[in-house]
Amino acid sequence: MTKLKTTKWDVLDYLKTDEDIAMYLSEAFETGEEAHIIDAIGIVARAKGMSEIAIKAKLSRPSLYRGLKKTGKPQFGTILAVLSALGMTLKTESTEAHS
Repeated sequence: MTKLKTTKWDVLDYLKTDEDIAMYLSEAFETGEEAHIIDAIGIVARAKGMSEIAIKAKLSRPSLYRGLKKTGKPQFGTILAVLSALGMTLKTESTEAHS
């Protein structure tokens, strides 16, 4: 009997382009779950390089890690700064358009 070899799945392996990242973040925002959104932003920041994102967002690297961990509670300004550093913006649309 041959053994099946598996590897750990990591979303970072699939965030290669800005389009991939935008889609991943959009899906996270669509859940409406604060912890999931913060975690997704943290994952994307790690994919892009946490040090580089911290510099662009004008935040310290340790505070960025703390704020973007699964149990983190970053201020909204931090979220906006990180999204801007990632080259992303928030976009809203009416939920009435989906009715």
